[in-house]
Amino acid sequence: MGRHGWNSGARRWRLTALLGVGAAALALVLTLINTLPGDGGSAAGTTRDGDKVHGTPAVPPGEAGPDVGWGFTHTQFSADEGSGAATRRVAERLGEQPLPQIQHIMGWGADNPEPVKGRYDFEDMDRRIDFVRESGGTPVVTLCCAPDWMKGGKSGTDNTNWSQDALETAPRPEHFDDYAALAATVAKRYPDVRHFIVWNEFKGFWNDAEARWDYEGYTELYNQVYKALKAVNEDIKVGGPYLVMDSLDPRQKEDASPTVKGPWGAMDQRVLDAFDYWNKNKAGADFVVVDGSSYTKDDELLPDEFAATEKFTAVSRWVRERTGDLPLWWAEYYVEPSDADDERDDWSEARRGAVQASGMIAMARGGATSAFYWNPEKEKGSGCAGCLWTPTDSADGGKPLPMLDLVSRFNREFPPGTEYEQVSVAAASAPDVRVLADDKAVLVVNTLDRKISTEVDGERFDLGAYDVKWLTR
Repeated sequence: MGRHGWNSGARRWRLTALLGVGAAALALVLTLINTLPGDGGSAAGTTRDGDKVHGTPAVPPGEAGPDVGWGFTHTQFSADEGSGAATRRVAERLGEQPLPQIQHIMGWGADNPEPVKGRYDFEDMDRRIDFVRESGGTPVVTLCCAPDWMKGGKSGTDNTNWSQDALETAPRPEHFDDYAALAATVAKRYPDVRHFIVWNEFKGFWNDAEARWDYEGYTELYNQVYKALKAVNEDIKVGGPYLVMDSLDPRQKEDASPTVKGPWGAMDQRVLDAFDYWNKNKAGADFVVVDGSSYTKDDELLPDEFAATEKFTAVSRWVRERTGDLPLWWAEYYVEPSDADDERDDWSEARRGAVQASGMIAMARGGATSAFYWNPEKEKGSGCAGCLWTPTDSADGGKPLPMLDLVSRFNREFPPGTEYEQVSVAAASAPDVRVLADDKAVLVVNTLDRKISTEVDGERFDLGAYDVKWLTR
């Protein structure tokens, strides 16, 4: 799916002329040196030492558990690049309340990690992992996407196809073992990464002939990767299947689940079938991963943007019923439909924050213990709807935005293992507020675009339009 965007984030090779050597001669020399026999493309800038430990790994606090908490995903642009002052500002702010952070191995800010078989380029991944370390976060790696030569494309650093169709193509079955080997290489290079998600949204795993997901193919890839990672370190935690939990208009009958449904719509039965197959045939899992939106495949928020978030509760409970004690992660979650350019900037920041908070409350109520905000960071400028911080291109950039405060506070107040409690809400305002509480904190959200007065947990106060308020117990 293209709704959350992608980009290599990669620099393109720049050949610097050497003193006294003509450009044409230099190109010829580099071609002779860096092209491997039969590889069909250049290996310039790559190394055979892909599994060599990079940098100074952060020491994991004992054996890693399967839960990581509430965090975010790095996308095309992030705070690993830009003005030094701005990137430090973000790292320092994140360091005040460290968050789990996801990075993909290819795309969304990372170049092709293995453009030639056995030849690696982890420059972008190194920089992203370094940033996670610097900011004190828990690194999580999503194993997606695949080098071109694994999916029928050309080998070589100069042959990576960054089109969306190419990026979202799965490796061919005959290269599943190669992909598993790449996953093991990543795990060896970053030994402090103890949590891996296998693939992203079943990209490329669609069975055209039967109009359903190719869950057999995905599960085979997952199992090979799972075993390869466990062979590197038994303490590594692995999860999947990262399916998009699509829902349909409640009036639709075709492909609609007869049981998993509500005012928000009905689940696509084909997704549920794919999940059940993976769950039954997986080699193992330390946590389970899904993603999805509160709105339907037709971008309908039913019956409204706040009530639609109840889908997260229903889906979470459905998954938990099937996976037992496995912690549930939402790798992505969306509450605001995008436009044709994948932009989400029609809502005010207050409205966006209120609906996001409602979505997080809904996931927690369903039993989710970890979730990741897809950070729509911009490369430059001052405006950045829904971003966690302002763009880092200038020295005054990297300033925290309201969404970062929400995610950070939620992670601090409601970490994995939280036991939630019921709190009293005044009857008159109960339909208009969303509440989540444990023994120390209460999160209250006003779902109306106007000021209201309410009483929660015995405390009376006013809430502004779309206000998000924290109470201390």
